[in-house]
Amino acid sequence: MSKDFFSRVYTIASRIPKGKVATYGQIALLLDEPRNARIVGWAMRKAPVNLNLPCHRVVNKFGEMAPEYVFEDSEIQRTILKSEGIIFKEDGRIDMEKCLWDGK
Repeated sequence: MSKDFFSRVYTIASRIPKGKVATYGQIALLLDEPRNARIVGWAMRKAPVNLNLPCHRVVNKFGEMAPEYVFEDSEIQRTILKSEGIIFKEDGRIDMEKCLWDGK
C-alpha cells in the first residue's frame, strides 16, 4: 500500500470526535477501499506519534479493544475511551449503536 493510502487513513482518523469511535472497515469504506480494512489497521498501528492521531478511537466492528501489543495493554485504550464518554456494554465491548461515528 502506498504512503498516500496511509495519509488518507490518517486524515479520516483525525476527524473522529471525542465520544465516538470508527471501525477499520468503516474507514476503508470512506476511502472507497472496502477490501482494505486490515491495511487500515496496519496504517493505524504504524501511525507516526508526531501526528497526534486519536488511534484509540479506531476499533474492530465488534467494538473490541485492540490487541494488547498495540497500546501495551488493552486497558489503556479502554481507560482513554471511557474518559471521552464512550459507553461500554456489560460484556466489555463498546456500545456501537450509541458510539459509532457517522463519518461526517
